[in-house]
Amino acid sequence: MRVYFTLFLIIISSINFFAQELNYNIEENISYYPTNESGLTAYQKAQCRLDIYWPTQKKEVPVIIWFHGGGLTGGSKEIPQALKDKGYCIVGVGYRLSPQVKAATSIDDATAAIAWVFKNISRYNGNSKSIFVSGHSAGGYLALMSVMDKSRLKSYDIDANKVAGLIPFSGHTITHFTIRAERGIPGEQPIIDKFAPLYYVRKDAPPTLLITGDRELEMLGRYEENVYFFRMMKVAGQEKIKHYEMQGYGHNMTSPAFPLLIDFIEKIKE
Repeated sequence: MRVYFTLFLIIISSINFFAQELNYNIEENISYYPTNESGLTAYQKAQCRLDIYWPTQKKEVPVIIWFHGGGLTGGSKEIPQALKDKGYCIVGVGYRLSPQVKAATSIDDATAAIAWVFKNISRYNGNSKSIFVSGHSAGGYLALMSVMDKSRLKSYDIDANKVAGLIPFSGHTITHFTIRAERGIPGEQPIIDKFAPLYYVRKDAPPTLLITGDRELEMLGRYEENVYFFRMMKVAGQEKIKHYEMQGYGHNMTSPAFPLLIDFIEKIKE
C-alpha cells in the first residue's frame, strides 16, 4: 500500500511540475439549461448551473465533470482543490435536490449538464473527446446513472460510450436510498430497478474505476454493492473496469482517492 502511494506521489509531482506553468481561469454559475426555455422554474434556474476551471493557454485538455455528494438532498457545486492546477478542465455541477423535487430529477439534471459539456467545452480549451465523469457518494451515483443508462444522453443526441471514463467515488449502484425513501422503502432494503446503475450493466460501457472506502468502514453495503456491480460488468463482458478499496478510510475517502482518479485519466489519455 505504501509503495503504491509513493508511485502516485511521483506521478502527481510530475504532473504538477508541468501544470503549474499554466495560467487558469474560472467562470461560475453557467446555466446548462437554455435560459430562454419555457417552463423552467425559478428553482431550476437557480440550481442548474456549473462552474468551469480551465488552463487558458493550453488547448484540448482532458475534462473532469464532478458531481458533489449530499444524498441528493444537500450539498452544492464544487471544484475540488485536489483537481486544480493539474492541466485539466474541471467542471463542478449543481443540480436540483429533494424534497424540492423528486430525487430522480437530479439524474435528469446531471445528464443535461454532461450534454452541455460535450457541446460547449471546446470554448474552455477542453477536449470533447476526453471527458471523464466523476463525483462522490450521490455524485458518484449521478455519474453512473447518467452514463450507464444510454437512453439519457441519447435524448441529447450523444452516445454515452463517447465518455472517456467513469470514476464514481463511493456511489450507489443499487437504487439510491433517497429515491427509495420517497417510496417509503427503508435504507436496509436494496432495490434494483430503472434507477439503479446495476440495471444497466453492459460490456460496451466506458472504462470505469469504482472507488470505495474500506468494507468495514463504509456506509451500509456501499462496498459490497460496488463489488457486485464490478462482478456483473465483468460477467457482461466489460474488461475495462476496476475496483479499488481505500483500506483504512470510510465513506469520506475523497482526499486519498483523487490520485487514483488522476492516474486513471493519465493512463487513458496516453
